[in-house]
Amino acid sequence: MKVQGWMFLWLSLFILVVAAVYGVWSKEPVGTTALFLAFGLSLMIGFYLAFTARRVDAMAQDNKEADVADEAGEVGFFSPHSWQPLSLAIGGALAFLSVAIGWWLLFFSFPILLVGLWGWVFEYYTGENQNQ
Repeated sequence: MKVQGWMFLWLSLFILVVAAVYGVWSKEPVGTTALFLAFGLSLMIGFYLAFTARRVDAMAQDNKEADVADEAGEVGFFSPHSWQPLSLAIGGALAFLSVAIGWWLLFFSFPILLVGLWGWVFEYYTGENQNQ
């Protein structure tokens, strides 16, 4: 985590310099504001990673003589057959499409989103996958 923290802190310094040069050179407020906000976001992430790295054990990426297999292991459980993300994607696409077409489309997208979210959260509480 130390490596990622330092990378984000150096990135934030670079973005700050770019934002200052861009702001002076272009005199365009929207891009300058976006770059300063990117600086703040990068600084927050870098500070969090550097702050957290002091409280956790050293990981293999912090050891210069570590092998690739040192961090190997189980990553987590991923559902191999879930249809709920498709429902969420369709509902989300319709919700974002409502900005372009009309706000009335939100009335049709919210039920699809809620069904997909409900199904995804409670997927392993009912049915044939209840004991997994």
